[in-house]
Amino acid sequence: MNLEQLSGFVEVAQLGNFTRAAEHLHLAQPSLSRQIASLEHDLGVELLHRGRGGTTLTVAGESLLPLARRMLADAASVRRELAELAGLQRGRVRLGATPTLCISLVAEVLSAFHAAYPAIELHLSEQGSRRLLDELAAGELDLALITTSDAASAESFRVTPLLVEELVVISSASAPPLTTRDTIGLEHVAVLPQIVFSQTYDLRPTTDTAFQTADLTPDVILEGAEMDAVLRFVERGLGVAIVPAMVLIDRPGLRSVRLQAPTLTRTISLARPADVAPTSAVGVMQHTIAATATAFAARAGQTMRVADAR
Repeated sequence: MNLEQLSGFVEVAQLGNFTRAAEHLHLAQPSLSRQIASLEHDLGVELLHRGRGGTTLTVAGESLLPLARRMLADAASVRRELAELAGLQRGRVRLGATPTLCISLVAEVLSAFHAAYPAIELHLSEQGSRRLLDELAAGELDLALITTSDAASAESFRVTPLLVEELVVISSASAPPLTTRDTIGLEHVAVLPQIVFSQTYDLRPTTDTAFQTADLTPDVILEGAEMDAVLRFVERGLGVAIVPAMVLIDRPGLRSVRLQAPTLTRTISLARPADVAPTSAVGVMQHTIAATATAFAARAGQTMRVADAR
């Protein structure tokens, strides 16, 4: 079993077609077919069902696929690390982050990192937290900034909490303030026209649960927008929204007010595979993320704090 065979197997498994997989790998189809046949012979099992409608995985193939992805990711990691140690001053970091973090924390992280290490190749995946964990487990990412606790107990990840952040109510800076007080009650927010995220958005369950617990039904005028669109709609005075405090940084067109106790919070954590040693470039990225997160907490005041170490 070698890396070329595994790479060919993974490509066919993902595309479900030998012809397209061969084109993607820049191989002749007979060569790819021989690689897969050789792999099946070496392992003594059939990995793929070949049919006119396409190619599907056997039970053995389904078992091998995650292992093959991990082995290929480990091999790529070794190559990158050796290149860096050889003094080539090159490398790659594949970072995943949620949309909320991409327009705030990640923008500053990547700006600082690229300024200091312009030769390092950067790749960004913008997904929800659960999808990012799937990509991390599949070896498609080196690091992931997530906003759920789903990975905290998983042995396959090392999860480091970075920030604990309040959710705040935002409105247009050109409109009168929602209240003259420092905080606003959820019952007052419920009667205001609200712009809310889609059901699959990481923040949505938190706000839905809060309203349900308080036996309140929010006045939703628009549902399903992404973060950037929500902020723009609020700036134009279409309604209010409940968002992480972080997104208010450098947005003069918005004003915010904190919620009365009990406040709504989220924890931002950095996850990486537990069984893969980070390359030099990934290690530097980890330090950059931690330093930037600490700076964000200092700028945000009461609405954000550095998470307690676990």
